[in-house]
Amino acid sequence: MSRDAPRLYCAPNDLPFAQGEVCSLTPGQAHYLGSVMRQSVGDVLRVFNAKDGEWEATLSTLRKDKGTICFVEQKRVAQPTEGAVLLFAPLKRDATELVIRMGTELGVKRFLPVITERTNTHRLNLERLTLIATEAAEQCERLDVPEIETPKPLFTRLAEWSETDVLYAALERQPGTEQPCESAAEVGLLVGPEGGFSPAEMQRLRGLSFVHALSLGSLVLRADTAVCAGLSRLAVRVHKNTSV
Repeated sequence: MSRDAPRLYCAPNDLPFAQGEVCSLTPGQAHYLGSVMRQSVGDVLRVFNAKDGEWEATLSTLRKDKGTICFVEQKRVAQPTEGAVLLFAPLKRDATELVIRMGTELGVKRFLPVITERTNTHRLNLERLTLIATEAAEQCERLDVPEIETPKPLFTRLAEWSETDVLYAALERQPGTEQPCESAAEVGLLVGPEGGFSPAEMQRLRGLSFVHALSLGSLVLRADTAVCAGLSRLAVRVHKNTSV
């Protein structure tokens, strides 16, 4: 199977993928394969989800808004992505979409939007953001699509966070800790809004035992840049069981 074959996410259902089984495409998938990727009946695809892994499949039928695929052979077994949980303050639309795309490519397991005192927007188009995460998962060859939850107030989220897990907070001009994370079952990254956390929020964050400052340098970064920088640091060091 060519690595250039298009990858397609098919949500898991009660019936697992199996050799010879036929699966219907959604109208969006049929349009994408036919009009965007210029695929034809008989072409090979890579189809995946977190339950069934990745399979080689062939395009059985294809019309404007409908089509079917036939599963041929499993190529990769299901394996969850090992990455951080991202708590972030929603930004303007384009910046939020960039956070979802970059976060998916950098291995975020779950996106937990938080509402802070300086959050720019309290409304998210979860359907569109899930589509962006799905497209990013298809592109970067991960086997799952991260969940995107509805926004909650910052300290409601933190009240739900297990104190045995580690949450690194990107705090402007704060020195990073050398707190190791090898004992934590879950590792998270918290990034605030444009303008940073308020003084009251900073004070409360410093009082939480599981929150540790993560230094991203001496420069003040845009929130979406801070997400990328913070996740990159965690991806490189956290999973080697070293300090950050």
